[in-house]
Amino acid sequence: MLQLLFGFVFLAAVSQLVSLTGAQSECPLQLDPQRVVVRYGGSVAVNCNTSVLHKGMGWEASEGRVSMTKNQSLITWRVSNLREWDITTHCFINSNNSTQCQVDLPVTVYKTPDSVFISTVYHRGPMTEGQQYELQCDVHNVAPVQYLTVKWYKGQTLLNQTNFDDTIKTPVNKTVTLLIRPDRADDGAEYWCEAELDLGAEGPQPHPTNSAKPLNVEVYYKPKHSNSTETIIQDDKVMLDCTVKANPAPTYTWDHLKEKISSSVLKSSELSPGKYTCTATNTLGRDSKVFIVKSTGIRPTFWTVLTVFQLSIALIIVI
Repeated sequence: MLQLLFGFVFLAAVSQLVSLTGAQSECPLQLDPQRVVVRYGGSVAVNCNTSVLHKGMGWEASEGRVSMTKNQSLITWRVSNLREWDITTHCFINSNNSTQCQVDLPVTVYKTPDSVFISTVYHRGPMTEGQQYELQCDVHNVAPVQYLTVKWYKGQTLLNQTNFDDTIKTPVNKTVTLLIRPDRADDGAEYWCEAELDLGAEGPQPHPTNSAKPLNVEVYYKPKHSNSTETIIQDDKVMLDCTVKANPAPTYTWDHLKEKISSSVLKSSELSPGKYTCTATNTLGRDSKVFIVKSTGIRPTFWTVLTVFQLSIALIIVI
């Protein structure tokens, strides 16, 4: 009999707990909007309304608390200058059966960075082709960092991006690095980084972004001809062109010439048939190219031209 009595007491307690849980999960309150994203120092207003009779409803909040009222079905939580990073707030209602339930309002307070700055780590001046360098992006005073994405670009090409798992809500500084190995095609390229806050559908659209001033990269690379040998047929308009891209700018020397010439271009008609080697040199190295100059044929002498002319006259007279 005693066991049966304990059983009824246990069932009654469970029934009351289930009833209370169900009431809280179906709290007769509606928030508009249901989530708030607000800039630090900005204003916010959220309505809480109900369609049931009650003994009182209000807002509990660490900033902008609204005292309980019995005569309204809609109350507004309002803050004109929100300056609390980790703010908590909820709307509550006391029902006629003396139970209370509440609906929490998620609030995200954000701040865009004061500055975004890009630099090279332990390096100044021109870079050298093929060597590895580290770029650094510093994002100053941004919140909340869990919504931050730092993106790396070369020109308009996205190279990499970094997200953060930190749950801290107050402003922080973040540093992100990127390893690059530039080549000659990167000479004059612009690298830059961008800080983006993706605060969801309730946040500002488009997403707030802050970009660093681009870092213009100068790359040193040695001369390199597209081909090592070229055959030239002598002509007044045909040149021996040894010009090649390099940084720093190269100097040019020619072998097999009677005089020293520093030009990168020679007229083929001013040269005798043969091989001519041009070497382009800068501080990083050198590269050579061989030009094979060929004659168009045997040039007729004065006596050959005179003989042909006389034979032509004789042939005309005979005819």
